[in-house]
Amino acid sequence: MLERELQNLPNDAGIYKFYDRKGKLLYIGKAKILKNRVKSYFKFTPSLLPANKLSLRIQKMINEAYHLEFIVSPSEYDALILENSLIKELKPKYNILLRDDKTYPYIAIDMDEEFPRFEITRKIEKKKSIKYYGPFSNSANDILKALYLTCKLVQKRGCLKEKKECLFYQIGKCYAPCVGKISKEEYAKIVTEATTLLMERKKLILMLEKKMIEASQNLNFEEAGILRDMQKSIKNSLHVIHLDLAKIENFDLFAIEIIGNVASIMRLFIRDGKVVSSIHNIIKNSNGYEIGEIYKRALIQFYNEKTKLINAQIIVAHEFEECEDIKHLLEQKYSKKITITTPKRGDKLKLINIAKQNAKEYLSQYLNKNSDSLLEEVKELFDLKKTPYRIEIFDNSHISGDSPVGCIVTYEEKFIKANYRIFNLQSRDEYGQMRELLTRRIENFKKDSPPDLWILDGGSTLLKLAQSLLKESDQQIDLLAIAKEKKDAKAMRAKGKANDIIYSLNYDFKLPTSDKRLQLLQKLRDEAHRFAITTHRKKKLTKDMKIDLLHVKGIGKATIKKLISYFGTFENIHRASIDELKIVISEKNSVKLYKFLNK
Repeated sequence: MLERELQNLPNDAGIYKFYDRKGKLLYIGKAKILKNRVKSYFKFTPSLLPANKLSLRIQKMINEAYHLEFIVSPSEYDALILENSLIKELKPKYNILLRDDKTYPYIAIDMDEEFPRFEITRKIEKKKSIKYYGPFSNSANDILKALYLTCKLVQKRGCLKEKKECLFYQIGKCYAPCVGKISKEEYAKIVTEATTLLMERKKLILMLEKKMIEASQNLNFEEAGILRDMQKSIKNSLHVIHLDLAKIENFDLFAIEIIGNVASIMRLFIRDGKVVSSIHNIIKNSNGYEIGEIYKRALIQFYNEKTKLINAQIIVAHEFEECEDIKHLLEQKYSKKITITTPKRGDKLKLINIAKQNAKEYLSQYLNKNSDSLLEEVKELFDLKKTPYRIEIFDNSHISGDSPVGCIVTYEEKFIKANYRIFNLQSRDEYGQMRELLTRRIENFKKDSPPDLWILDGGSTLLKLAQSLLKESDQQIDLLAIAKEKKDAKAMRAKGKANDIIYSLNYDFKLPTSDKRLQLLQKLRDEAHRFAITTHRKKKLTKDMKIDLLHVKGIGKATIKKLISYFGTFENIHRASIDELKIVISEKNSVKLYKFLNK
């Protein structure tokens, strides 16, 4: 069937569709000349086989192909539009589908307004007075919050309607233009300052740093933590370090890297010669990729009907076959001349290499993603000196100081139960018990080297204790403590609802219960607590059993020592029969002991 269909292909532009024996759609492609393009997939000697030059993915598709259909179109440009719409609608098995079809947010400001404000928008208007910055990824909200935190702009749109001084004026966050306390000219200077910070976000990060230090000095650690997270989000929005180009230019840059069946797309947005934002995506396809097809899909999808084309210059890191077709498609869509180029020298090539390096880094992180990425986030959030690949968690347990035990749990990608440690403690209070536990661990560093991080079940007091003990022994380990949220003096351990406080040496953190970093620390603390409680119960039970045995007439410490030596544990003594007891002690005492234990 397929050989006959290949003979009847026209010399026109159009799209073609391959199907398997069951009528399932395999692939949609477009062609300038259908007859030439479709036949290029095959060799005809002697039977119909996939051509040698095809990628493994397309070879596999051709081996499954049984039936062919085509649609003629007026031009190659029309074929490209039809191909794209059919792929999105029908989702063929062997076409590359980019799932990331959302519209990214911009930060916009309408300069026609009397006192303009910056706002986030996904809707692009043709109004010339509106200036758009971006697009941004997930950092847009934090960038906007930081602008309003550092610049005395009109904080809320409704403020201007009130015609009276509001709370923002009273706390020094706004100059109250609503009641004429600042002129349009002076307010325009603030807008210019905010625009500079938006374009050069390193300055914005430095201003947040000052505010964070100020908050921590005033012991407002919760606000300092919020500012710290905001800083991190804005840093992530940069991804690529600011590279000032020799010329003041505006362009968008796309770079793609592939490893196996996973690809990374990096998009950089250059405004006035500076990298002002970036977006990256990871895509997977079990059948593999051709880099040209990914560029084609990425460009068509990104520059959709909702995307504002701020620049007519697009740069791609690799040349690909259908580049001219995409250029014509975008020119028709935006009614302006567009260039798509791959520079071979100069600053733009340098920027391409940086974009490719970032795409590789994100791809590598994705492929290696397990607990490592979360541990990196823990390091970043709590300002640790090392990534905490090996963690030790400390807890102790007692009842009113009775039978105290200290426990150490070890975590290295998973809980290493062979390295769990139990210490019988002498101190009666929790502070003394933790001092004893930490001291004994420090004394053991020569035999068992220290980890990257210690986590203590407790608050800042225990954290300072650990710091002083390490300093005395000239050791350096990152430290964190986690304290249970208390309601009505009771510790809250409800899963998913425990708003625990995390203490570092510099800040206190109260993270949302959904935060993965908090959940990791809670998991580690809970395992240490479980191990400490279980160990304490066993110790207490053993002690109670020993006391019980001493109540039996004729059973003294020497007899108990004999029994433990033979049976191993008090539990085994309790389960023993009279005949088993007779092996160790006299028949008379065996009967007395058995009756006592089984009464």
